Amino acid sequence: MLSHELFHTLHQLSRHLTNKLNEALKPLGLYSAQWAVIFVLKKSGSLTQKELCDYLFVEAPPMTRTIQRLVKQGYVRQVPGKDKREKHVQLTEEALKQYPEWESVVNEVNQGLLKEFPAASQEDLSKLQKSWLQQLL
Repeated sequence: MLSHELFHTLHQLSRHLTNKLNEALKPLGLYSAQWAVIFVLKKSGSLTQKELCDYLFVEAPPMTRTIQRLVKQGYVRQVPGKDKREKHVQLTEEALKQYPEWESVVNEVNQGLLKEFPAASQEDLSKLQKSWLQQLL
């Protein structure tokens, strides 16, 4: 059954890529889930926890834990919104200062993982992933 093998391989690949990124980020005191939040906040600015959950396809409880860890580390802050129940999450100055180093490590890992993968295949894979993701959204 091709579909079973496809999804099994995707899951294995996803776990492997996450583990590689975690190994590289660990000396910097971060994990891939934290990096994902930091990356999205850098790209998008201030977002609510719900918006982060929706964008990253993460349930609220693990997102709450991730945000709490980032607050404790001094990398994000929560700012009350118009609605008192709503808090906006944003990067701190410390996170913005550290961001180039984190991004460099992530880019290095990504380049290492792609070094044997032909550029044309990378482009094709990127197009397929984006198209598939848009169909699911």
